[in-house]
Amino acid sequence: MQISPVILSGGSGTRLWPLSRRAYPKQFLDLIGNHSLLQQSCLRISGSAFAAPVILCNHEHRFLVAEQLMQLGLAPGKIVLEPVGRNTAPAALIAALINAQADEDSLVLLMPSDHVIEDSKGFQTTIEAGVEQAGNGHIITFGVRPDAPETGYGYIEATNGGGAVLDVARFIEKPSREKAEEYLQSNRFFWNAGIFLYSAQTMINVFEKHAPETLAHCRAALEEAKTDLDFLRLDRSAYKKCENISLDYAIIEKADNVKCVPLEIPWSDLGAWPAIWKHMNKDRHGNVMRGDVILHDVSDSYVHSADGACLTLVGLDNVMAIATKDAILIASKDRAQDVKHIVDELNRRGREEAVKHMRVYRPWGWYEGLSRGERFQVKNLMVKPGAQLSLQSHFHRAEHWVVVEGTAEVTVGGKVSLLTENQSTFIPVGITHRLANPGKVPALLIEVQSGAYFGEDDIVRYDDDFGRGNSSAR
Repeated sequence: MQISPVILSGGSGTRLWPLSRRAYPKQFLDLIGNHSLLQQSCLRISGSAFAAPVILCNHEHRFLVAEQLMQLGLAPGKIVLEPVGRNTAPAALIAALINAQADEDSLVLLMPSDHVIEDSKGFQTTIEAGVEQAGNGHIITFGVRPDAPETGYGYIEATNGGGAVLDVARFIEKPSREKAEEYLQSNRFFWNAGIFLYSAQTMINVFEKHAPETLAHCRAALEEAKTDLDFLRLDRSAYKKCENISLDYAIIEKADNVKCVPLEIPWSDLGAWPAIWKHMNKDRHGNVMRGDVILHDVSDSYVHSADGACLTLVGLDNVMAIATKDAILIASKDRAQDVKHIVDELNRRGREEAVKHMRVYRPWGWYEGLSRGERFQVKNLMVKPGAQLSLQSHFHRAEHWVVVEGTAEVTVGGKVSLLTENQSTFIPVGITHRLANPGKVPALLIEVQSGAYFGEDDIVRYDDDFGRGNSSAR
């Protein structure tokens, strides 16, 4: 029987700001290696022992997930959309309920999308070690043997050491430094990796015992779910009633059928910039440099210019410096966890830097802001081959489009025309229009908007390939 992987692609990765943002969080970034963390997670569970993965994600990230799977040539079992975030307990239960529809005894492997485990063979071998006990009604959690006194992780105390599957004595939430040092010296404690293996019916049973209300709400959310293009959209009103709680708090710390399999291979959750620094090759001064970076008398630092700016540091030690087009972070590596406070403050002030990058990805391509004034805005647009934007109009702005590369098919009112490089068109206020790329290469355009209001919500959408309503941007 194949294992059914369910990959959780939620969260916002605030400690990896300014690269990770709410609209483009860390699981979609190429932080380590040649693939994003989500793509690495999918590749990790490829092979005959595993069914096609189910991805559970925020509805706002649905096209990012679909695009990244398409880049791998991977067809998912399902892409399930959470209408609101409710942590890992409801997600784990939805995974069980979906698999129980086909086979209540099917084994579910629940795993995050943002971890780094480069030894895929070792990972699969570890998962297989828990299959028999999972099939016998146990919930298997996977523990990482600590190599440092981390205070940001939960811990598992295991007993009956020596076998592949250990009994669990207790779970410990983020400990003090003193306790973490004590756990490091012991052979009984493991970091809780947040990876679980269980049969669908076993998880349903423990929710029936410990969280029956969540079970009722998740069943309703799945029963009332709607198919939206290639996505399964959970019912919002039912799912919103679920308690916002982790699987550990809701179930794992209460259940008496939990066992632990040690994950004896290198693992990282890339929870903050020092974890990436630790993972990567360094120069003779202990520095990791990425992008256009120049250093003088700098040591043990992570320096990353993400969008082409020349980032220079002089006379610093043990810092992290990350620059994007619209934000720069400079901090001590020892204060990496405090980056979340900067994101909190940006959110409090309503700053877009907490939410999105200057380049915003859409299912048809992307757009990037170049300049903005009181009565104008200039953007760069890329439309993928064969893609088109919605047929739409605006109440408050007119637009000029200039093609700078490739070919664009433009609809203005009832007229359709083909534009090539250096040709342009004008769309008056209130006129229906559409932009498409009928060619084989990406189409690049400069868009100049003029008017009184430039919000992405100033769209009346008449037809859209991606099933978006008027409240969806572009």
